[in-house]
Amino acid sequence: MQEVKSGDTVKVHYHGRLTDGTTFDSSSGREPLEFEVGSGMVIKGFDDGVMGMMVGGKKTINIPVDDAYGPADPQMMMEFPIDGLPKDLKPEVGMELTMRDGSGNPIPVVVAEVRPDVIVIDANHPLAGEELIFDLELVEITGSKSRIIMP
Repeated sequence: MQEVKSGDTVKVHYHGRLTDGTTFDSSSGREPLEFEVGSGMVIKGFDDGVMGMMVGGKKTINIPVDDAYGPADPQMMMEFPIDGLPKDLKPEVGMELTMRDGSGNPIPVVVAEVRPDVIVIDANHPLAGEELIFDLELVEITGSKSRIIMP
C-alpha cells in the first residue's frame, strides 16, 4: 500500500480539539479536507501528522504550539479609539470584528477589553498559543507531483 509522502494530494477526515477536550473544528458531515502535503496549505504539525499514513489509517496527533499557530503575540493586541467605531456598534468583550490592513485585506479581530475611550483588540489567530489534538482518518491519496529524476 502507498504511504503519504510530501507532494501527495490527500483527503483527510479530522476532528480537532484543544487539550481541555473542546472541539474547535471537524470535517464531520462535510467533505474531507483535501490538501497537498508539504505545500504549506495546512499547519506544519498537521502536514507532519499525515506523513506515512495509508488509506483507511486512523491516528491521533498532538501538535505543539510552535507547529500549530504559534504563541500569542502581545504586539497583536492593539488599542482602538471607541469614537472610531460606527456609532451603532456597542463593543463587548468577545465580539468578533473585521478590520482592514493597509492593502484593504480583511483581518479578523476579537474585542479583548472595553475601556471608556478605547477598545483593546486581539488580532492573533484564535488558536494562537494553543496545543492542538487531531483525530485523523486518511480517506484517499488522490495524486502526487510528478518527480523527474535527471541523470
